[in-house]
Amino acid sequence: MAEYLTFSKGSPEFLELAKWWRDLENDRGARAELRRCRNPAEVVFSPAYHRLRQALLHIEGVRGIPDEKLALVVGLAAKVKTNNESMDIAEQMATGKGDRAVVSGLRFRRMLKARRNDEVFTLMSRIISLLGGSVNLQNLAQSVYWWNDRTQREWAFSYYSKAPRDEA
Repeated sequence: MAEYLTFSKGSPEFLELAKWWRDLENDRGARAELRRCRNPAEVVFSPAYHRLRQALLHIEGVRGIPDEKLALVVGLAAKVKTNNESMDIAEQMATGKGDRAVVSGLRFRRMLKARRNDEVFTLMSRIISLLGGSVNLQNLAQSVYWWNDRTQREWAFSYYSKAPRDEA
């Protein structure tokens, strides 16, 4: 059974996510309901979550979906106001105005230490807020869906390559 979604740029699952995300603009009630969710378990109770889930299940080769991972993606994607494709999310966290990163080195390291989906959800929700809701949607989805040591290493390299010296 193919259970893994890549959310890579141009993949069928990312195209479905992007369409679903754009459609949320016209369904403000669903977006508000998802934004109020405090954890991935609450996201699963939303009809908007199930609309995306069903769309993904219609992609050829997808026969099952890890619901907790998808709920993490959906809940965080609903918090994104603008899809900022200019750089990956870790770079966005490191760049700011002047000599300060948008996301402090301490907060960034706390994010990297998160292991459980509910921790990732809470910390990433705050980071999206700090970024003003302007986030690389594809990179966010791929990163949180595949949240593991490899993703965390990639984020560390991206963040510290752009972070001001004070944050390193």
